[in-house]
Amino acid sequence: MIIDLFAGPGGWDVAATRLGLEVVGIERDHAACDTRRAAGLPTVEGDVRDYRPADFLDATDLIGSPPCQPYSVGGKGRGRAALDAVLDMADGLAAREPVAQALTGLDDERTGLVLEPLRWALEALDAGHPFKTLMLEQVPTVLPVWEAFARILRAEGYSVATGRLAAEEYGVPQTRIRAILTATLNGEARLPTPTHRRYRKGVAQADGDLNLLPWVSMADAIGWGMTDRPALTIAVGTAAGGADPSCVGGSGARATLYGERDAGRWIECSRLVPAEALPANRGGRPDTIRLSEQDAAILQSLPADHPFHGTKTKRFEQIGNAVPSLLATHVIATAHGIPIPSPRQAPAARAAA
Repeated sequence: MIIDLFAGPGGWDVAATRLGLEVVGIERDHAACDTRRAAGLPTVEGDVRDYRPADFLDATDLIGSPPCQPYSVGGKGRGRAALDAVLDMADGLAAREPVAQALTGLDDERTGLVLEPLRWALEALDAGHPFKTLMLEQVPTVLPVWEAFARILRAEGYSVATGRLAAEEYGVPQTRIRAILTATLNGEARLPTPTHRRYRKGVAQADGDLNLLPWVSMADAIGWGMTDRPALTIAVGTAAGGADPSCVGGSGARATLYGERDAGRWIECSRLVPAEALPANRGGRPDTIRLSEQDAAILQSLPADHPFHGTKTKRFEQIGNAVPSLLATHVIATAHGIPIPSPRQAPAARAAA
């Protein structure tokens, strides 16, 4: 059984289930827990800091995607500013020293949550029931933390691989970069091999390595949107404000979308939001590019009918926070030595539409 820390609406867990693996997720957001339960995903509603490996003795593997907001370039940067302190605390955990007092000195309590997977891994080792594999994911700025974890875990007997993975190289219709760590006690840890070409500005979808599939455009995935590139990162709307949760990306990303539209590389949406219902710019065209919940889920390679619960903002927040499920499928399959479903088949998220 896999235990999934910070499980959210189930990006990792949908992938694990597709691969025939049993997974239980810990999540404290009530709306996300409702989503998980409606999707049939085993869920423990609570804070990962209140649990320990001894509470899940059947768990043989660990997944962790701590909150990204403190480390995201779109946030306030408190996690990035505290990176040296976080690395020092990781070394403290490795030495089995208490770090609780140091954690209280962080400006944002979410910053320290990135250490939880290491705490779980070390406690499981010390209890004599180590996790066979570890799979961690975060925004690219967290890679130095994963590299510190790798050094610590290697000293404990793990083989570890870390790196940045581009989501579109695994069939996700989105240009999203994630920092990944995989570790194993059995064999050599590896990051998954790309199945699709990397998106590069100015390079046609049909060009590139003929041994790889073309990247999947936004229009390929949802039938409207950018025809000349994958989608940008899905925005994370929050109850406290932030990016419009029904749009893609932040202000810079929206400018890119408008540029695609004005260059004629955009398929207008007419089936969901009538153009006349949207504010128009001086050219008389929709000034805001909005996605439906279903569209956003597909761009994250989640099932189109994934039963998101909560307010509209909460639902889009869950989608934006989720790990792209196709990327997760490749990471889990590689870590467990499971054959990866053929990428020449339609993406599972789209097939569920």
